[in-house]
Amino acid sequence: MTDRSRLIPLIVACPLFLQNLDTSIMATALPSIARSLQVQTLHLNLAITSYLLSLAVFLPASGWLADRFGARRVFCTAIALFSLGSALCGLAQTMPQLVIFRILQGMGGAMMVPVGRLILLRSVPPARMVAAMVWFTVPGAIGRLAGPLLGGLVVTITSWRWIFLLNIPFGVLGVLMAMSFIDDTHEPVYERFDLAGFILLSTGLVGLVGGLDTAGRGLVPQTVTFALAGLGLLSILAYWRYSRRHDDAIIDPGLLRYKAYRTAVVGGMPLRIAIGASPFLLPLMLQIGFGLSPLQSGSLSVATAVGSLSVRAVMQQAIRRIGFRTLLIGATSLTGCFYAGYGLFRPSTPHLLIFVVLLFGGLFNSLGMVTLNTLGYSDMPKPMMSRATALSSMAQQLSISIGVAFAASLLALTAHLHGGSAAHLTARDFSPAFAVVGVLTFCSLFFFTKLAHDEGAELRAR
Repeated sequence: MTDRSRLIPLIVACPLFLQNLDTSIMATALPSIARSLQVQTLHLNLAITSYLLSLAVFLPASGWLADRFGARRVFCTAIALFSLGSALCGLAQTMPQLVIFRILQGMGGAMMVPVGRLILLRSVPPARMVAAMVWFTVPGAIGRLAGPLLGGLVVTITSWRWIFLLNIPFGVLGVLMAMSFIDDTHEPVYERFDLAGFILLSTGLVGLVGGLDTAGRGLVPQTVTFALAGLGLLSILAYWRYSRRHDDAIIDPGLLRYKAYRTAVVGGMPLRIAIGASPFLLPLMLQIGFGLSPLQSGSLSVATAVGSLSVRAVMQQAIRRIGFRTLLIGATSLTGCFYAGYGLFRPSTPHLLIFVVLLFGGLFNSLGMVTLNTLGYSDMPKPMMSRATALSSMAQQLSISIGVAFAASLLALTAHLHGGSAAHLTARDFSPAFAVVGVLTFCSLFFFTKLAHDEGAELRAR
């Protein structure tokens, strides 16, 4: 790859770095934030899901905005909005304030990653796409690598508020690099913004995730939970019918007719739900269940990111020699086994053993996700790329948001079954939750096993 072909993936992946850094730091700092704001730790999953849900809600507009105003301009604006939301989160005094500012942060994040991926797809020739996609994932892996350790260090040395304020200099750097090295290319757009479709889809996503997020934890009356879930389901069904009658619908479900893309978006959902659940459960188990400090927890959790980053060196050769289908099946199966295996950890388990297991879990998780993300766009026509990235990114963030809400609900349920409560979690409450997450991962195999043995052969050859 030329220097420019390598530099562009790194620049547009800066938002992925910011998001992964933010999420992994946040998970490590949850117990400290809960003590500071005087709320239950599990209730703070709202601070994570509100951000992720904001991402999912505003993601559908990212493709239209990039085509209308230019990808580079929207990209830089999104980073600035994300940085502003981060600054406000660092100043929050109550949980409702933190949730509101996380929503603002998510509005910026909603445009950062899909527009960055769109810039990558338009700027890099197909023959270099596999290598570019590997470079695109490096900053995100570094964010996951730095997040747990940095979060534990920050919480130990100073206030949790600095975990948000640290995003600001990285945001400024991302904007400066994008303005210097990325051309402001965009496609002419003549269609109006689909406001009706946006409202239907947003209502559906907020209702479904809101219903799951409040289920069984006493945040709101059960009637409100069922009302949210019912409204969400009805809105999603209404949008599905609406999109079939309108060619300019903000999200086009018809894109799922492309097999590789459908496999990445729909088939990857169980895997991504598990990926959302595990980083939420792990720091809580280490700190609340095992009694470790934030720094000790971060030092162990960082192993998953080390494994994720290490796989990049062999990714291209693995795809060429093994193939997309075999890689996806193998990596997903092993990821599920490792997630379930995390539930076997005990307070007496040697830390070195925990670190090694988490490292290999992160390695196989990353192997599957990079393979899936690379294959997903292999059969997508270029004129549809902007809409395809919006739908794919929305599905990814929605899956991870569901994963966090699902994990919190699992913990509340297991604590209740053990005769305890969500306010007083113990080490044994985490084992069943991890077992369910591991089993959920295997559901993606139903889709991956249906891929042709030579799926993505053109990308492998290149």
